[in-house]
Amino acid sequence: MMDYFHRQVQLWGEQTQLSLQNKKIAIIGAGGLGSSLCYALGASGIGEIHIIDFDEVSTHNIHRQIAFKIGDEGSNKAEINAQILEQRCPYVRAIAHKCTFEEWCKKEIAVDLLIDATDNLETRAQIDDYAKEKRTSWIYGSVEAFHGQVCFFEESSFRDAFKITSKTPDGIATPIVMHIASLQANLALRYLAGLSVKKDKLYYLFFNSDGELVTQKFSLSRSSL
Repeated sequence: MMDYFHRQVQLWGEQTQLSLQNKKIAIIGAGGLGSSLCYALGASGIGEIHIIDFDEVSTHNIHRQIAFKIGDEGSNKAEINAQILEQRCPYVRAIAHKCTFEEWCKKEIAVDLLIDATDNLETRAQIDDYAKEKRTSWIYGSVEAFHGQVCFFEESSFRDAFKITSKTPDGIATPIVMHIASLQANLALRYLAGLSVKKDKLYYLFFNSDGELVTQKFSLSRSSL
């Protein structure tokens, strides 16, 4: 196994790599962010990854949802990602859940970390509610046009930080999806490996009119709950 993870073992040693085998995570959403998260985390040595999505692949998904190809239309997104994960890494158990997040919650599956890869504020608020109930941290990520946001939520409230609406996001460029998912995956892997992670800080990344990448940081207040 250590040959497979050789470069990561160089980064943090065999014991830390072995510890990842005991970790369990849930990725909510298996589309744009979810596909990239599965690729980034699926071969990292995390022992068990639950992938939750009721949706099926459509042609217009494929350009930015990197797990899918022409011919996958009509197939469940979570099932395709789970299959790819286990093909790429023999040390991960990938479990597809063809259901909504609300339905998955009723299964009472304990995980070490929840990762948001959804596309709407209502579901993210549900993730935050569930995370607070289970005392589990979660990582928020969103993309729109050429900008995105990332936050590791622990004590802060998503409902306090965001106005929950049913707003439909604007168009999305593929690279920003992969970029935001990469930041989420880095936070997740650091946390699961026991490394320092800055929590309850919102990172907002965007390209200005000159094409310069700008990162802004906002500290979120602690939840009153």
